[in-house]
Amino acid sequence: MAKHHVIGVFDSGVGGLTVVKQILASIPDARIVYFGDTARAPYGSRSKEEIIAFSSQIIPFLISQGADIIVAACNTSSANALPVIKKDFDLPIIGPIESGACLAVKMTRNGKIGLLATERTVASEAFHLAVTKVLTKGVRPLAEKSGASGQSGEKPISLVKSQACPLFVPLIEAGLADSDQARNIVGMYLAPLTEAGVDTIILGCTHYPFLNSAITDLVGEKVVLVDPAVEIVSELRKAFKEIEKAEKEGSRRQNSREKEDQWKQGQVKYFVSGDPGLFVSVGNTLMDGSIRLRDVRLKDLAAE
Repeated sequence: MAKHHVIGVFDSGVGGLTVVKQILASIPDARIVYFGDTARAPYGSRSKEEIIAFSSQIIPFLISQGADIIVAACNTSSANALPVIKKDFDLPIIGPIESGACLAVKMTRNGKIGLLATERTVASEAFHLAVTKVLTKGVRPLAEKSGASGQSGEKPISLVKSQACPLFVPLIEAGLADSDQARNIVGMYLAPLTEAGVDTIILGCTHYPFLNSAITDLVGEKVVLVDPAVEIVSELRKAFKEIEKAEKEGSRRQNSREKEDQWKQGQVKYFVSGDPGLFVSVGNTLMDGSIRLRDVRLKDLAAE
C-alpha cells in the first residue's frame, strides 16, 4: 500500500529519524523524503511566528520532492504551526501530539502522566488539550480494560506535570546523548516528574528517544516512556486509505507513473539545512549506520 505514496517527514534536526525508523520498521517498502532543519535548530526557544514561517517553507519543499502525505515529526511545529497552516495545504498532515496523548492514556496505570518537551511545546499546552481530547473520545487505559492490577480505575487521568527541557536538543544534536553531562541533565529534568508520581512519561520531542537509556536508568522499568512515533504509523495507514479512496472517487489526482519511477521501495532521501556530516554522524547512532554522507543533500530554505 505504501509503495504508491511518498511520505514527507520534517523535524528541526535529527530527532525526526526516530519517526523514520518506526515507519520503516512497520512499512519496510515506504518511500520517505526527510528534511532536518539543522541550521535553525533547536526550535524550542523560537517564537511561534518563526516556527510557522519555517513550517511554511518546509512543507512546499517536501511536496516538490513528491510527497503526498506529510508527517510533522517536530512536536514544537505540530503544537504551534500546524493549527495555523494545515488549511493552506491540500494533503494529509500528521503530527505527534494527539498520537502521543492517546498512547499515554492507554499506558498509564495510576492516571498520572508526565511530559518532557521543549519550552515552546510546554507553553502551548497542546499535550494537555490532547489528553483531554482523547479522554472525551473514550480512550481508556489498557490495564483498566483488562482488569489488571494497578489499574487507574475510577482515579482521574491527567497530565499532572510538564517539564521543559531546553538543553536536551543541543546535547543530542552535538552527539552527546550518551555522555555524563547528558545523564546529569536528564536527572535534573526528571526530578519534578518523579516527585509528581507519574507512571507514564510522554517524550514530547522526537529527539528525546535518543535519551531512552539515560531516562530509563533513572526512573526504572516500571515507568513507561511513550514515543508518539509508534502511534504515528497507525495514523499513516489511515491516511493512505483516505488518499486511495479519494483517488478512486476522482476527487484527488493519482500519483503519476513518472513520480513513482523516481523512487525505490524502502528508499529515504535526506535533506538538511546545516552540516550534512554532523547529521550523518549523530543520526547513525539511531539508524544503525544506514545513512551515507553521499545520500544527504544540503538545502538552505532560508536562502530562497
